[in-house]
Amino acid sequence: MRSLNTLKKGETGVVQNLGAAGAIRRRLQDIGLIPGTQVQCLGVSPMGDPAAYFIRGAVIALRGEDAAGVFLE
Repeated sequence: MRSLNTLKKGETGVVQNLGAAGAIRRRLQDIGLIPGTQVQCLGVSPMGDPAAYFIRGAVIALRGEDAAGVFLE
């Protein structure tokens, strides 16, 4: 199983489940990261963190540690 933080610029994936817990899990769900959602990596900052993702019509920046809790199909 692949996590969201492994996507390279231009790659897409579909959310399978969330491994995060607590407040960060709720935040990820609130921005639309639920099973079946398609996500595209738009780019990664020069230092490698954070990365920008296209999620349900919005561009969202996520830290690598938060994106690691999102698992893709």
